[in-house]
Amino acid sequence: MTQPAAFTRLTGIEHPVVLGPFGGLSSVELTATVSNGGGLGSYGLYGYDGDRIGATASALRAQTSKPFALNLWLPVPGEVEPEPTAAEFERYLEPLRPYFAELDLPLPARPLRYLPDVDEQIAAALEARPVALSVVYGIPSPALIAASHAAGIVVLGTATTVAEARALQDAGVDAIVASGAEAGGHRVSFLRPPEDSLVGLFALLPQVADAVDLPVVAAGGIADARGVRAAVALGADAVQVGTAFLATDQSAASRAHRLRLRGPDAAHTVLTRALSGRLARGLPNRITAEVTDPAPFPVQNWLTGQFRPTAADRGNAVLSLWAGQSETLASETDAAALLRALAAALD
Repeated sequence: MTQPAAFTRLTGIEHPVVLGPFGGLSSVELTATVSNGGGLGSYGLYGYDGDRIGATASALRAQTSKPFALNLWLPVPGEVEPEPTAAEFERYLEPLRPYFAELDLPLPARPLRYLPDVDEQIAAALEARPVALSVVYGIPSPALIAASHAAGIVVLGTATTVAEARALQDAGVDAIVASGAEAGGHRVSFLRPPEDSLVGLFALLPQVADAVDLPVVAAGGIADARGVRAAVALGADAVQVGTAFLATDQSAASRAHRLRLRGPDAAHTVLTRALSGRLARGLPNRITAEVTDPAPFPVQNWLTGQFRPTAADRGNAVLSLWAGQSETLASETDAAALLRALAAALD
């Protein structure tokens, strides 16, 4: 099979395999491993302020001289960040009290803000000068695209529908990640609610490839060589693989998370807002079953983020267990070996 060339030329990588960016679960080691192996390592910057973004880019460059991507969450059009009153904050906290008690953690005080400033994140990401800047949840502004191009940075937009892909092309991005509903983690739709944008990759990918004149990266449910070949046959110029890499030893996922990903029940995932307030795909646990009326994003994500790290350290299952629908197809526990197996499918 002939290897697609459009995306590799655009990014300067050897193999058209992209590491899915994990907001909150990215690791320098995993990102560098994929980049050093000839793919495009990606690092998710969700929740990072400018200083931490700069430090992360420096840490990446200390481990790889190869191309890598940084990923940012854009504000969802029309979504206003909530500013709950003290009483509203207490109401949002109430369903989560048992988890704090179970982990012997104090209840958190209401913060001044729930997310870093987006403009600060963008400025730091541009200053870091990755080969590629990928964005989710929206359309990058003309100013962001112009500044990226002036810095020699390729811009990747993420689409969950054909309409989103067309909108991203019209905005001037350089490539489009077509993210099927099978993908693990957050559903990053922005033109319609995510519940109305659940298109499987095999339906989405060929339609996006026909609709745009840009390199298309296929994402969602790709975990082995068969998925890579199928994606290329349907028009992909590259593939993005997330959950299969998340289960490797180089991942920042907790041991409890990786064990669940490698276990027999990894085939069953759910769509839930319980952990973050936004729709996301992961393995079911007590929170996905018990929390039925979560706070809005980003309040819910901040609240659960006050106990999730402790839960992960202690092997407690009350954490985010993000996973896609094809994890049982992944067998490699070493990221470099997984990358080689995926790349070999294109030889």
